[in-house]
Amino acid sequence: MSSDKGVPIRSLSRGLSVLQAINRGGSLTMTEITRACDLPFPTATRLIQTLIYEGLIEREPNRRRYRPTSLVQTLSHGFQGHGRLVKAARPHIVELTRSVAWPITLSTQVGHSMVIRDSTHSLSALTFNEYFPGYASPLLESAAGLAFLAAMEEQDRENLLHSMRISHNSEWDQALALIAETELLDTIREQGFAERSFNRFTRNPGKTSSIAAVVLDGGRPAGAVSLAYFASSMKADEAINRFAPYLQACAAAVSDSLGANDDSSA
Repeated sequence: MSSDKGVPIRSLSRGLSVLQAINRGGSLTMTEITRACDLPFPTATRLIQTLIYEGLIEREPNRRRYRPTSLVQTLSHGFQGHGRLVKAARPHIVELTRSVAWPITLSTQVGHSMVIRDSTHSLSALTFNEYFPGYASPLLESAAGLAFLAAMEEQDRENLLHSMRISHNSEWDQALALIAETELLDTIREQGFAERSFNRFTRNPGKTSSIAAVVLDGGRPAGAVSLAYFASSMKADEAINRFAPYLQACAAAVSDSLGANDDSSA
């Protein structure tokens, strides 16, 4: 068995899940942490104590809330980034926001998450919060993640899904079952976009829905562009009819820009 299919160290997986949840939320109570990570209270407490000991999180003064420290930035020092992708995508996602008004996000897959690389939230009034590069959402719980997953080569996709199954995260059970028992990913590939209603893993859970299309680089998925809209403002079918063609065109334009950059540097 190859090393990428081995059984994970559960305590490490749980600790990383807690750190990601706190980093994503900015500041969480212990109850919010246990809910976000589906952990027993005693387990979450021990993990919090460990992360405090390592200096990665701290308890807020006079409040029973926990927040990341500047030390978490050291976890990304060896990361080379996605400068080429961001450069290619930026003018296209800005243009799309100017056309449709809603914010557009560019994200890439990192492990079991989709991580924001760039967004136009600061250019749109139609948003609850501004999202900065580094904000992560579970891959199976985002339109961007589903679009990316559907575009992966079959073996790569199966390896990733296998690693998620053996992680035994109950938050993923429903989505994993849906993928296994239906033709969800085939449908996403055929229609060219993915949709997710009432997004849970945002700073305003359940308040937004999203549509996403994959960006290709040399025929392989490089990331995804997604459009977020207020879930209360329109039904999903209406949003898809209005915005999916624009989003697909944007993703295709970014893909073309990546190819053009390769040609010019050859």
